[in-house]
Amino acid sequence: MVNKMISIFKPKKIKDFNPNGLNIYTFNAGFKKKDKDLLLIIFDKIINVCCVYSKTSTPSAPIIWDKKNNKGKAKALIVNAGNANAHTGKDGLKIIDKYVKSLSKKIKCKVNEVLVSSTGVIGEKFNPNLIINKFERLNYKNKNSLIESAKAIMTTDTFPKVSIKSIILDKKLFKVYGIAKGSGMIQPNMGTMLVYIFIECEVSKKLMFRLLKNNLDDTFNSITVDSDTSTSDTLMMFSVSNKKINLNKKNFELLNYKIRELMHDLSIQVIKDGEGLSKLISVNVLNAKTKNQAKKIAFSIANSPLVKTAVAGQDANWGRVIMAIGKTEENINQNKIKVLFGNNIVCENGSISKKIKIKKLNNYMKNKTIEINVKLNLGKFSHTVYGNDLTHNYLKINADYRS
Repeated sequence: MVNKMISIFKPKKIKDFNPNGLNIYTFNAGFKKKDKDLLLIIFDKIINVCCVYSKTSTPSAPIIWDKKNNKGKAKALIVNAGNANAHTGKDGLKIIDKYVKSLSKKIKCKVNEVLVSSTGVIGEKFNPNLIINKFERLNYKNKNSLIESAKAIMTTDTFPKVSIKSIILDKKLFKVYGIAKGSGMIQPNMGTMLVYIFIECEVSKKLMFRLLKNNLDDTFNSITVDSDTSTSDTLMMFSVSNKKINLNKKNFELLNYKIRELMHDLSIQVIKDGEGLSKLISVNVLNAKTKNQAKKIAFSIANSPLVKTAVAGQDANWGRVIMAIGKTEENINQNKIKVLFGNNIVCENGSISKKIKIKKLNNYMKNKTIEINVKLNLGKFSHTVYGNDLTHNYLKINADYRS
């Protein structure tokens, strides 16, 4: 039984709504004892979809199935929580075949117009009838809201992750919105975790891919809880309306900015719900030779168990930051490095700073959000990675995840 913790970062209240262009249904299928664990979204018509998946070498059955079958069009989305259907061999794919065929027959669409995702325990097979039985008894009048859809895909998450943004283009008001799940096994290498984004206007698959490519690196690909990349990481973007918008250069840039806001919001919600966390860590690497160097060093610091435990203990142990920089084997000059915790300088010119103020520094480390700023003084590139600390609660959650 997974230990449920309460996040120290209370999610902001958001006005729930029932979206246009799609119908949401949630169920308890039996993957969990009592909570909702199955999400079904049926779109009013066949729509455009763009997907990105984990680069893992051990992908789950749903990722393999989606890549093989989907051609950029969608009529329905099925997501179950509690069983990842990962490392389940050919049986895992057969399980998907059975419940997808059942739904496609019921809603009269092609099999390749259904997308699937699963999240939960790896390596355990399940009976597809758990899902099929819910579809057979589906009451189209019992629709659910956006927040309820986010609740149905949670595993160790302590709160549902939802973001809604409004945008006006060509004097037309519409929404972009999304849901996500993720709390542990988080260091993405594509999109991340499970994320579903919806745009209330007509957008081609090509333009949606550009929206994802423009914004993945600085949002979902810049967060880490524990440096582990899931077998199931998936991000899908759907165009859920036939509202015509002229996506010229200006309008596309405005839409791109709003999508970035949405993706950043969801990614920060994920990291704020990191398993067992007591502090959020923002690692900002500045003045690097290249973007890749800045990102590599930022991840090394954010992922370091020694840095994470020091932050948990409210200890500004900057020596561990220097260690994490060095282990990347990047070509740097350590005598040029300047490290600050917030605005509090701790080292510069190759040694401890003469300006360090221990009392002020110790007070800063009591904050719930800690910024570690590293100035390499080598170039013009920068990158920010969001992480969190490592506590006893993280061990407690993951020591009995399956029991």
